[in-house]
Amino acid sequence: MPPNNQTANRTVYTVSELNHSVATVLDNAFVWVWVEGEISNLARPASGHIYFSLKDSEAQVSCAMFSRSNRELKFKPENGTQVVVRAKVGLYEARGNYQLIVDRMEEAGDGILRRKFEELKNKLAAEGLFEESAKQAIPELPTCIGVITSNTGAAIHDVLSVIERRFPSIPVNLYSVPVQGEQSAPAICRALKLAETHGACDVLLLVRGGGSMEDLWSFNEESVARAIFDCAIPVVSGIGHEVDFTIADFVADYRAATPTAAAETVTPDQQSWLQTINRYQQRLQQLLVENLQYQNERLTWLRKRLSQQHPLAVYQRLSQNLDDLDQRMRYAWRFQIQQSRHSYQQLNARLLAASPALATSTCQHKLQMCRQRLQHKMLSILELQKSRLSSCVRTLQAISPLHTLERGYSITSDINGKAILDSGDLSVGDRVQTQLHRGKLISRLEKIIK
Repeated sequence: MPPNNQTANRTVYTVSELNHSVATVLDNAFVWVWVEGEISNLARPASGHIYFSLKDSEAQVSCAMFSRSNRELKFKPENGTQVVVRAKVGLYEARGNYQLIVDRMEEAGDGILRRKFEELKNKLAAEGLFEESAKQAIPELPTCIGVITSNTGAAIHDVLSVIERRFPSIPVNLYSVPVQGEQSAPAICRALKLAETHGACDVLLLVRGGGSMEDLWSFNEESVARAIFDCAIPVVSGIGHEVDFTIADFVADYRAATPTAAAETVTPDQQSWLQTINRYQQRLQQLLVENLQYQNERLTWLRKRLSQQHPLAVYQRLSQNLDDLDQRMRYAWRFQIQQSRHSYQQLNARLLAASPALATSTCQHKLQMCRQRLQHKMLSILELQKSRLSSCVRTLQAISPLHTLERGYSITSDINGKAILDSGDLSVGDRVQTQLHRGKLISRLEKIIK
């Protein structure tokens, strides 16, 4: 038989798939829930986990609190204990049981207060009352410390003891208020306003000793938080023990773990300040001595200048300057005269050197010297030429035909004067001339002998 449409379109879960889907839906629908009820069926297995039921007059729900969470419990859970738990809603898939996975457990009274605390904390944080930018600076050395606390509690004694030990000269104004009960919060608000109106204090300590959350609840009131935020004077909180936190701690300009720590925060260490002051004093003394020395030197210099500016000193200095100028002027005159005389001598020498008479005399002297040198040169040249001529004459005489003729020789030449060296050059009847030492002979050839 074929399946109908309704059968074909339906989704079928397995049991594990269904339980897983339901667990996912529950986990997404409830992030964290606060649940109040009475513990029953409490079981503590060896694993360290706690399993119990949480019930009221009409219903109950299974709960599991694992060991990593129950280590922070401040009390021991028992059957019948009224508690407030913070838990996630879940499903134990193996059995399909709906249960709460508990993360935090508090006794019922504190649980309600804790819930109010968280709600107010979130509200004020959203408004910016906890922002660091809104907090005021704590003065390094307050001129007066205001303390808002009970005048009979241990906190005021701790604060005064710290101030007495660290810096006893700082005055303290006590604004006595009840630190718990219905009248506490309004009294704290009035004390903050009163301290601001007086204007004597430049820092306020809001302190009290330790106690339960209910004992400290005055410091979790919204009115107190807003009064602290609006206070123009820096407020340092020191409420309860180190593990205790109140709304006042978050709003205060500085949170100290205890009243003693709050007093130490606003009170400087006197010994440290004394050491610093001593260093400054020594430095100041050194600067004063140095300045005194400088002023003495300046005074000495001014006295010297004053003595230099005295009329007699000025007259003497001007007289000395005048004498010095007179000497310099006389020296300048002498120097100028010497320079002029020297220039005159140079110009006169140049003028004499350029005189026509001197130039004529010089030229005549040069001409005379040149004439003498020329005559001497001409005589030298004539003597040289005579010597050369004599040598040439002697040479010519030695090789001259005339000298040969003096020894009896003769020279025969034709009518034209050409010397006849070969008889073959002549013919019978030719006329020849013969040069003798003295005279010539003209002959006609009658016979030629070869």
